Amino acid sequence: MRLGFLTPVGVLVPLLAASACRTGSAARAGVPPAGGVYDPVTMDPAESDSAYPAQMAELALESGGERLNAILYVAAGRGPHGVVVLLHGNPGNERNLDIAQAIRRAGYSVLFFNYRGSWGSGGTFSRTHAIEDVHAALRWVRSSETAARFRIDTTRIALVGHSMGGWLALMATAADAGVACVGALDSRNVGAYGLLLRRDPSVESARVAADDWITAPGAPYRAEGGGQGLVAEMKANAERWDATAQAPALSDRPILLIGATFKADQDSLVAALNRAGARRVTALAWDTDHSFSDRRIALARAVTGWLRSSCAL
Repeated sequence: MRLGFLTPVGVLVPLLAASACRTGSAARAGVPPAGGVYDPVTMDPAESDSAYPAQMAELALESGGERLNAILYVAAGRGPHGVVVLLHGNPGNERNLDIAQAIRRAGYSVLFFNYRGSWGSGGTFSRTHAIEDVHAALRWVRSSETAARFRIDTTRIALVGHSMGGWLALMATAADAGVACVGALDSRNVGAYGLLLRRDPSVESARVAADDWITAPGAPYRAEGGGQGLVAEMKANAERWDATAQAPALSDRPILLIGATFKADQDSLVAALNRAGARRVTALAWDTDHSFSDRRIALARAVTGWLRSSCAL
């Protein structure tokens, strides 16, 4: 599968190389020799910046009066740096932190956090809360204190999410004109799924059972009403949570879509974006599983390459 832009007429335009940064002499394994091309996906930097080193900051964000556990991968260099807010899926077993590290090596800082009621964050989980949590994270990134402390360029913010996180990224970007670009990795259209839950009792019962499992005592999520509550929320909000309905609000920004198991959801979104006149859509479809288990290097290269070329973050 070649990487590229899928234009409204189906023309595939190749992506630029992931990096063209030059490095000094090789100081560590995996670093190119002098004059070589630095690849942030597979190489460590040749030299450290002693004045402005890369670092990891452990954080507590606030959303709805509750604490969100978070980490910020701070890029090396004086900056200010663009920042990617990386959103995990449901329940967040695959955190994609290998992708976060590659993005940082490419020169961007990365914020990762757990939604309310998930993985030790305070409060209770719901998809309504998760949407609010994304906007709370954006407010934190844009605060003058955060920008000064972590050398962040608040005009260069991207949202990238996997699975449910991809849907959250699309929804939040549609509602926030200040987000520069958005990436959705095998995103599930929660709104379309809510409509399916209304129509098919067997799908509904299976989803309730699955959500009961992830909200049981000691499980990753705490949610009011367990699986039944989460399913009822999806059914009640199906129309306004339909990602394809957000196409007009998304059409003016660069968008990365990589489909795997939910290619049908992606195809519907691409069609809606084409109808809305979107011209900066990179749409890829890969033969792999939902977690991109055998495409991790390709995934990192696609995301970093898109950030540097199509997104120009």
